Amino acid sequence: METVILTDPPRPARETVEAFSSIGVATVGEAMGRTGDLGSDLRPIQQGTRIAGTAVTVLSWPGDNLMIHAAIEQCGPGDILVVTTRSPSQQGMFGELFATGLHQRGVAGAIIDAGVRDTQELRDLGFPVWARHINVMGTVKNTPGAVNVPIMINGQVIDAGDILVCDDDGVAVVPRIDADDVLAKSIAREDKEAATRAAFLEGELGLDRYGMRPVLESLGVTYRRHPEAG
Repeated sequence: METVILTDPPRPARETVEAFSSIGVATVGEAMGRTGDLGSDLRPIQQGTRIAGTAVTVLSWPGDNLMIHAAIEQCGPGDILVVTTRSPSQQGMFGELFATGLHQRGVAGAIIDAGVRDTQELRDLGFPVWARHINVMGTVKNTPGAVNVPIMINGQVIDAGDILVCDDDGVAVVPRIDADDVLAKSIAREDKEAATRAAFLEGELGLDRYGMRPVLESLGVTYRRHPEAG
């Protein structure tokens, strides 16, 4: 593992990142062809929070949070700290003191592909975190790692400056170079869903709106009156 801290990674335009903050993770994932999902077991420690921000990535040794300390210096307004480890780790690598420092720097939140602790204090602080584990066990600060290098979570590569979209459903990564295209597709999907929602409120059925009756017929599904129907 290369032990390096890369400074000043390229970031998308701030207005592009902010536009993602009002779009759901599910919508973004669908707009990207159902890709970018960081996994169903990476869960929020809070509810009712939706954020988007640019990645500051950390590759740490399991049970060692030295490189998180190093990464905080590289974080700024609108960033999201994204931490993973060389091999699976459950230790509580992130807690209230880290969040306090990041909150002071205007960081939007954190994604911890390991353990987190001080969850009540994090909620009280209003600093949103998505984590794989909640664990009171602490860490050491002995082993070098890397900051702002490409990392991988759940088979998805995350590079510094990529956009993370996070809500109650989970987290999705939008590659920086694709951000404008994905944003346009996400907005178009929202518009389409708004029209469908309005149609459903008027009583239209999904079977008809999506043209699924012929599909049912082609699959051999038939309608028959229930034998006990009046």
